[in-house]
Amino acid sequence: MKFAVIGGTGLIGSQVVKDLNTAGHQATPHSKSTGVDVITGQGLAEAVAGADVVINLTNSPTFDDASQAFFQTSMDNLLAAAHQGGVGHFVILSIVGTDHVPELDYYKAKTLQERILSAGPIPYSIVRATQFMEFMDAVMSWTADGDTVRLPATPIQPIASKDVAAAVAEVAAGAPLNGVRNIAGPEIFTLDELGRITLSGKGDSRTVRTDPTAGMFAVVKGDVLTDKDARLAPTRYTDWLS
Repeated sequence: MKFAVIGGTGLIGSQVVKDLNTAGHQATPHSKSTGVDVITGQGLAEAVAGADVVINLTNSPTFDDASQAFFQTSMDNLLAAAHQGGVGHFVILSIVGTDHVPELDYYKAKTLQERILSAGPIPYSIVRATQFMEFMDAVMSWTADGDTVRLPATPIQPIASKDVAAAVAEVAAGAPLNGVRNIAGPEIFTLDELGRITLSGKGDSRTVRTDPTAGMFAVVKGDVLTDKDARLAPTRYTDWLS
């Protein structure tokens, strides 16, 4: 099968391309660096030409309210190009619980992206993943102050990016779901606990202080960032960290 992987040079996209090509498919990465711009539409028709499947892994450059405009424009442009090119399956990567946190602008934007796809003219699949293990350093940096990192006790079920890529590649190579597949890491932590494990594993002497008001995930209530019914990936956090 032939795949056009939009956003195919990023953290997930580059691994999806590798996984698909290793499996004997023909997957081509496309991004701004290859002359494809999902906002202006530049290069999109050429990128999707002849593709059986389009995988859209592009992401908004911001997490604020402007992210909704990014996903609206990029999805409109991509769906139009893919429909014109006769693409038979369109896949996106989203977030577990994205439709249950209206307080977060970025989650609202990802929900919008899902709605645009499901209402579009092409058979589709949505892969929803929990938070990537690779993002833990960034999450801690948002609320780091000197020797202290403030984190809420929000439940989180982190997943390794390689496991996300494998799931996206598997779904993309199959029949369209016309629905959602949830994937998650094998363990549930609280975010403050995960911060302590991360710092300890890296020999970082900073202290994690539990703060229910700290950071973007402070507004998330309950276990929205986890999914006990998701397909569980194999990589455990301490194995990934080491």
